[in-house]
Amino acid sequence: MPFTTQWPTNRLLSTAARLVEHAWNERLATLGVTHAGVMALDVLQTAGSMTQAQLAHRVRVQAQTMGKTLHRLELHGHVTRSKNVRDRRSHLVSITPEGRRILEAATQLEDELVDHGLLTDEELRRTLADIITTLGGARWKLRVQSDGTVTDAGSADATTAEESREIAEAGAKEDTTSP
Repeated sequence: MPFTTQWPTNRLLSTAARLVEHAWNERLATLGVTHAGVMALDVLQTAGSMTQAQLAHRVRVQAQTMGKTLHRLELHGHVTRSKNVRDRRSHLVSITPEGRRILEAATQLEDELVDHGLLTDEELRRTLADIITTLGGARWKLRVQSDGTVTDAGSADATTAEESREIAEAGAKEDTTSP
């Protein structure tokens, strides 16, 4: 596409992000899950049960957005919600065995999507992490360390480089769905 050589970087990045997300969502539809659902399942598998608000914070979306995602996941048997014994106003969300199976299948689909190497380029990943830090830092108060680890400014909580990607995708998803 010769015309794209004249596009500003932000348009190239935005268009590429949308195309990757659409391609992934098309593949995920065969599993009955969305990109947002996969991110939620991944956090639950990695970090364990948590409240909807905690999960929304980890995925970097609004609680209402996470509520819609969890509703779909619960309908398909991928997560369960149970009363939080520590705080009766909230529920704990947990991944189910079916959710783990879907997450594994989704991870395999993602690997196939990026298998041609372009999306696994480490320099590209570092550049994207820097963009997330620069533009998302004020919004989400994130810092990306040189090893790709993302931390909340002023917090000891850290995420892995893989979670950094998920945070970036969640923020992009929220930006496209926010009024």
